[in-house]
Amino acid sequence: MSKIKNPKVIVAISGGIDSSVAAALLKEKGYQVQGVFMKLCDLPRFKKAEKRAERVAKVLGIPFLVLDLRREFKKKVIDYFLKEYKAGTTPNPCVVCNKEIKFGILLKKLKKLGIKFDFIATGHYARISHLNFSAGAKKVKWRILKAKDKEKDQTYFLWGLKQKQLKKVLFPIGGYTGRQVKSLARKFNIPVYEGSSSQDVCFIPKTTSDFLRKNIKQKCGLIIDTKGRIIGQHQGLVFYTIGQRKGIKLGGGPYFVLAKDVKRNILIVTKNERDLAKKELLAKGVNWISGIVPKLPLKVKAKIRYRHKEASTIITKDKRTRRYKLRFQRPQRAITPGQSVVFYQGDELLGGGIIDRSY
Repeated sequence: MSKIKNPKVIVAISGGIDSSVAAALLKEKGYQVQGVFMKLCDLPRFKKAEKRAERVAKVLGIPFLVLDLRREFKKKVIDYFLKEYKAGTTPNPCVVCNKEIKFGILLKKLKKLGIKFDFIATGHYARISHLNFSAGAKKVKWRILKAKDKEKDQTYFLWGLKQKQLKKVLFPIGGYTGRQVKSLARKFNIPVYEGSSSQDVCFIPKTTSDFLRKNIKQKCGLIIDTKGRIIGQHQGLVFYTIGQRKGIKLGGGPYFVLAKDVKRNILIVTKNERDLAKKELLAKGVNWISGIVPKLPLKVKAKIRYRHKEASTIITKDKRTRRYKLRFQRPQRAITPGQSVVFYQGDELLGGGIIDRSY
């Protein structure tokens, strides 16, 4: 419970189970809760979600507001997504959405509208804690910790947040398991508890391939093996990602996507899956949650994609590029440029960055 008297919290309600239960829990604890639905796209699923969110607000008896963020979402998330695919990488739009939209533009929009609030809450499976920088210090270091339910944990997507954002953020369901959240939805009579889970890429109507085909002009090119021999033709580099096996359509396989040469429009493949294992990577755009760059070298556990198992690594600075360098204890499969690499010590999320390249 917050020390602020009668704290007001804005809850970003998506119409799904998690954010709805988050709002219910905060109301039960005595917060002044207002629900906000972010209109990000014109897709039918967003229109249905808006209606569900409004029903949840009525059941909970809380004020409800719809904010039109379609223009900002297109510029910050969708355009970024397409730009990165054109550049030959495989981006993670959820990371950008959290940083730029949910904990960025949303806060600015609310302040611009004159809506006062003490906190903003979401249905993320994550936890927040704080500790003093030093004895007697007034400044507080806010930390992001993994959720109680490790299978549901979403801290991977939150590495871009900063201290000034975290002091305003609440994650009410981070201390519960997914099963407990479903039980709470029934307890609070939330009408969406049998609904499906949120989709990772919310703005894609059907498949990523369909979306890319519609929005990016493609050019066919050569497929070569690791010895430089031409063995086929690809349909456009955006349709392939590192480690991919299906959809290459070459006889005599299986083949795996090893690399993409964007300048020459060439897809490089291998039959030897061991070629995908790399021990080092360079990361750009690194953010440290504490706001303080730690002393290097630093031993951490790192994840190179959301569902990837954490791996022991040492972080240093690459002298030539001045970017952060990660050297893993064991080689990692299919390290993919554009994806996030995220750093942990125990349950604490230290920060993360964007994978630039591996070797």
